[in-house]
Amino acid sequence: MSEFGFKILHTDKKTRARVGEITTAHGKIETPAFVPVGTQATVKSLTPDELKNLGVKLFFVNTYHVYLRPGVEVIQNAGGLHAFMNWHQSLITDSGGFQVFSLKNKKYINFAFSETAVLHQEKVSKRLSQKQVTNEHVYAGDYRPVGELVKIDDEGVTFTSHWDGSTHRFTPEKSIAIQHQLGADLIIAFDECAPYPTTYEYAKSAMVRTHNWAKRSLVFHQRSYTSSTQVKTNQSSHYRINFKKSSPSSLNKKIRPALYGVIQGSIFEDLRKKSAKVIGQMDFAGLAIGGVSVGENKIQMCQVCDWVIPLLPQNKPRHLLGVGEIDDIFDIVERGVDTFDCVQPTRLARMGHLFTNHNFQNARTQNFSIDITKKIYSKDFRPISQGCVCDTCQNFTRAFVHHLFRVRELLAYRLATIHNLHFVLTLVSNIRQHIKAGTFSKYKKEFFLKYK
Repeated sequence: MSEFGFKILHTDKKTRARVGEITTAHGKIETPAFVPVGTQATVKSLTPDELKNLGVKLFFVNTYHVYLRPGVEVIQNAGGLHAFMNWHQSLITDSGGFQVFSLKNKKYINFAFSETAVLHQEKVSKRLSQKQVTNEHVYAGDYRPVGELVKIDDEGVTFTSHWDGSTHRFTPEKSIAIQHQLGADLIIAFDECAPYPTTYEYAKSAMVRTHNWAKRSLVFHQRSYTSSTQVKTNQSSHYRINFKKSSPSSLNKKIRPALYGVIQGSIFEDLRKKSAKVIGQMDFAGLAIGGVSVGENKIQMCQVCDWVIPLLPQNKPRHLLGVGEIDDIFDIVERGVDTFDCVQPTRLARMGHLFTNHNFQNARTQNFSIDITKKIYSKDFRPISQGCVCDTCQNFTRAFVHHLFRVRELLAYRLATIHNLHFVLTLVSNIRQHIKAGTFSKYKKEFFLKYK
């Protein structure tokens, strides 16, 4: 049974911006929507209730990370991601491909410098040194090595865990099977995210492989819901899907997640347009644009959206992977993006960079924030952002939050994260209202005037 749906409610007359509504088994998401990232099955420092109170309807969990720790079996035994996290709104998981490629050059995790950590690192390094890395790990046509922890072939990817040096393999079928087991509402087809910068030849090869993997992901996904819960593929392994533990509200019924296809092609116009046409014509429930947050500049990111989005079906939601800085939000919404995820608001919060709604003295206009760790805020008894109604600004001053960061109290991260997420979610909510009212372009102009 599929409970996924998408409808367009309003369109902007001057841009491609639109307001829509995504329906899943766990609720409705009004779009455009910012999607916080919960890498390890949690948005760092916040509880599910706090996310709900902030207005979060959907957040992102990284398949790669939860696959490695705590493992799919643990999550299944808990009743799926929703039950494991005690989160009863919608969830989206990625294919794991981006993390495999982005973490490809790490030999081991660099955590606390304790004696145990040093011994762990030495153990992992020894295991890696025994793997006899050769030139076969360099993909022909590209001037950058794929990395000693990753080996790509047409069937899938073999990679070494950056945690413990263990070897794993992802194929399109296995990625989809894992996401089925996790029980998210929205899932993403396995793809190859080409690095940046890269050559045209490598970008093309990665795109072709992404298209082939998209077909395989889609076939496996569809067959999983038309036959038995164990599906045989052209691989040597079977991947069992336990539908009964997909989510707390679906313990006794099958809930079919919505599968999104991924568009690749790096910064090359012809590749991007071809990928948009190929993926757009497949029977995916939604469409994701990948490879736009791997090092290219903002102009290139916007160009990719300009090339791709006009070629996509109007009746399917569009998700932009890994983009969501403050100035990016206006640019991507006006180009027709419906949902987008980004770690920046929460990551900046933990660094002490807090968003403001005006260009206060000493504000960093580059990322619309102030650095609350600076001494100038030690006796500043104003709220973080004037007029903000988040719990942090309503109850605490800059001086207090500054103090928390200076003495490294854990509450600092929670208060800062609450504020930054509230700021972004409120901004996107205002954007939706202005699209409905036909004043989106005016609102964008007025917003940026405050920072000059």
